[in-house]
Amino acid sequence: MVASGRDRRGSTRLAAMRVAACLLGWTVLLPGTVATTCAQPIALAAYLAVRGPAADLVFHYGSAPSQVVELFRPAGRGPFPVAILIHGGCWQSRYGGLPQFRAIGARLAAQGIAAWNVEYRRLDEPGGGYPGTYQDVGTAIDWLASRAAALRLDTRRVVAVGHSAGAQLALWAAARARLPRASVLSVAHALAIPDVVSLGGLPDLEHDAQAIRQACGVDVAALTGLPNDNRPDVFSDTSAASMLPNDTSVIAITGELDAVAPPELAARYVERVRAAGDPARAVVVPDAGHLDEAVLDSPVWPILEATIREVLHLPAR
Repeated sequence: MVASGRDRRGSTRLAAMRVAACLLGWTVLLPGTVATTCAQPIALAAYLAVRGPAADLVFHYGSAPSQVVELFRPAGRGPFPVAILIHGGCWQSRYGGLPQFRAIGARLAAQGIAAWNVEYRRLDEPGGGYPGTYQDVGTAIDWLASRAAALRLDTRRVVAVGHSAGAQLALWAAARARLPRASVLSVAHALAIPDVVSLGGLPDLEHDAQAIRQACGVDVAALTGLPNDNRPDVFSDTSAASMLPNDTSVIAITGELDAVAPPELAARYVERVRAAGDPARAVVVPDAGHLDEAVLDSPVWPILEATIREVLHLPAR
């Protein structure tokens, strides 16, 4: 049975009321429903306390403290499929990211998936912003490509997983082949990343500028640089939304209670990707907030785990 427009609007309103009630910590009692108490999203302090085990190998791809990448490598001979992990944090160091993603990296390695956990200079660090942040992410991925054979990594089976600001960077990294040749970020041979999992992503720097400012207190100009005669379109080499199509499949996973990157941002980006001709889908996870998307003990992890295994063509667990 196909729902009428009125039914769909009613369902949307009920869903919005439920989300609002959950965010306020109320017990939900909506028409035609049973009273339920919503699970509370993980708080920032609890998220920042999350830690994982030390990486198997650590590489410094530059001289700055944040120019580092960690490898969680499975036991065995390999070569192993690779998940490139790019943490979020509103492009600011105070919100953590790398230590929290270590737990996910270790869990993936235990399943036979190598995790390439990328750190990068952020806006509040010397050299961060445009172009440094992008150059860091690109260089970290180039290191993976150039050292894959020695590290027993299979670059034919790669997925990028980014959370929040890291999702914006993961989507950008997958689109590097579309960078304008004149861009300082352009490279001759970018590693092909056929799939990106965006967790609570802020993917469209142009159209999500207000959401980014409200959630992160960041002016997107810090992420794009300022236009000039030689570079009038600052989004052409910074925002994946302006680099479509790019032969990348996007799976956008968002917590229903995500107040930083609400599900409608992912839905809008997925529509844009599809309209450009690339495959994309959006997944909304009930009772999950923004930081739940980046930790193991949450409703998001089983979905993320299954998605990573799916795109790497590994059997379901």
